Parts: sequence; structure tokens; C-alpha cells
Amino acid sequence: QVQLVESGGGLVQAGGSLRLSCAASGRTFSPYAMGWFRQAPGKEREFVAAITWSAGRTYYADSVKGRFTISRDNAKNTVYLQMNSLKPEDKGVYYCAARSGGRYYYTVDVESYDYWGQGTQVTVSS
Repeated sequence: QVQLVESGGGLVQAGGSLRLSCAASGRTFSPYAMGWFRQAPGKEREFVAAITWSAGRTYYADSVKGRFTISRDNAKNTVYLQMNSLKPEDKGVYYCAARSGGRYYYTVDVESYDYWGQGTQVTVSS
């Protein structure tokens, strides 16, 4: 089992920045791909970014490319999402997720992730 706890959400004006963190505990010695997803009211949960266990290969939704950066510190069992140039449409609950797999494994499929955090709210005012 892996437990995930997100933090860093809040209210920010359009154009501002936030940095989300996701701390993992439990069976963290296995390679895990990590992902960030978000869910706006009345919408399905959507992929935002993912990162592999090794080499830090990263993948992004087109809507956030060039504005968001995912990173991880395996020694601290923590993954981050730096969000810059935020837009009102970035509003939602942001979730981190973990999926066991090889060192270079990643997925953008919400159904493929094994573990989820409780989410952190991000609100962007116009």
C-alpha cells in the first residue's frame, strides 16, 4: 500500500503560480510512476502530468505544456507540480496518483493508477 498526501493548493490570481506537493508513504521502495490529475466541477478527472521513476521523464497534457512542470525527489518520496501562468480554466481539485511499474514506466490513463491522494483545491480568479 502507498499513501499519498497532497498540499499546496489555494487561491491565486490569473497569471500567478502555485507549487503542489505530494508526499508518499508506505511501500515506496518499489518503482512508481507518478501522475497529477485534476477535476473541475461537473467534469471528469483529467490527466495533467506524469513522471517516470528513473530519469525523470515527463509528460504533459497539451493544455498545460510550457506552464506546468512535474518533478520528483525519490529520496524524499515526494512529487511536485509547479504551476505558472495559471488560468481560470486550471481551477479544480488536483490529485496525485501512483502506479507501480518499471523504472521508465508512465501512463496518462486515469484508470491505470493504483493509489490516489485526497486532492487539493486550486482556484484561479480572473
